[in-house]
Amino acid sequence: MRVLLVGAGGVGTAVTRIAARRDFLTHMTVADYDLSRAESAVAALAEHGDRFSALRLDASDEDAVRRALLDERCDVLLNATDPRFVMPLFRAALAAGTHYLDMAMSLSSPHSTHPYERCGVKLGDEQFELAGEWERSGRLALAGMGVEPGLSDVFARYAADELFDEIEEIGVRDGADLTVEGYDFAPSFSIWTTIEECLNPPVVYEKERGWFTTAPFSEPEVFDFPEGIGPVECVNVEHEEVLLIPRWVDARRVTFKYGLGDDFIAKLKVLHELGLDSTTEVTVPSPSGPVQVSPRDVVAACLPDPATLGDRMTGKTCAGTWVKGVKDGADREVYLYHVVDNQWSMREYGSQAVVWQTAINPVIALELIAGGVWSGSGLVGPEALPPRPFLDLLTAYGSPWGLREEI
Repeated sequence: MRVLLVGAGGVGTAVTRIAARRDFLTHMTVADYDLSRAESAVAALAEHGDRFSALRLDASDEDAVRRALLDERCDVLLNATDPRFVMPLFRAALAAGTHYLDMAMSLSSPHSTHPYERCGVKLGDEQFELAGEWERSGRLALAGMGVEPGLSDVFARYAADELFDEIEEIGVRDGADLTVEGYDFAPSFSIWTTIEECLNPPVVYEKERGWFTTAPFSEPEVFDFPEGIGPVECVNVEHEEVLLIPRWVDARRVTFKYGLGDDFIAKLKVLHELGLDSTTEVTVPSPSGPVQVSPRDVVAACLPDPATLGDRMTGKTCAGTWVKGVKDGADREVYLYHVVDNQWSMREYGSQAVVWQTAINPVIALELIAGGVWSGSGLVGPEALPPRPFLDLLTAYGSPWGLREEI
């Protein structure tokens, strides 16, 4: 399989380190707007010969991406950029006649008059508008194939297929006990994406009501995470699973809650109150004259790159899917989960836990597609495909998943 990887940040670089150990990969072209980042990722893999190469590419330039796919004779585009670039990359892969994978879907926008009650443009809506074209192309567009969304959706499908006869609720629950030495505030994942998903109105799905929204950080609950992480307060956050899971899995309710903590939430609220979460460019004076800049991009530039924090980070991160329902006439409640210890991921791969945990899942998906185990055409989420081969391969990669019975 020949892959065009667009984005050589923390997750993209982790993708290269994981994929380098797998035989299914014939060649990966690592592309980034900053050529030095792509070259650095490739240079670290010199022992793997010519299986990796670097390319400068602007993810917003749809035609340039299409040409790169054709010039590099790629079978698939793997999008490891932030969600701003989903649509040009999505359209470029369609135009080039290749498969497509991403880890976050096209952006949402709140309802103009009732943002905390009704959905406006939902996550992924722009992509689903092109679903028919993808079906006719005969190619597979696999959306939301990271850890959350991604592995969490695979867990939902597995629960529906093998663990439950009826499902009352599917709730994705994410928590960690990670700390970063020397920083009072150092997010372990892209702050641009974190602001987007945490400050937008969260979406909840109920079978009788459909999709609806609530206020940010609503419905707090304390969830006990496994492997020593312990109790963490989780709140509603906008996330793709709530938009994807109900399309393929029958459940009466679907939610996503993130363990942020009071301090993190307080900082996000201050950013919002100051307008520093905005993506609308403002004019800022500089020695060379006025420049246009997005406040959110300034915030991101002022914070440390999450990919560089691994050496200062300790603790574990947990992604998982809690499911409540009925099996063989009896109530059942389980938590399917995946935990990564930062000390382990740094030692084994040189990548911090959060970006590594995200990166392993699209690599597994690529291997399943390359082997014909996952196949089909059109736009689908991970829950549309057989879960057991994915979970077996996750364990074979040396990072097993767990299942905890709650009752």
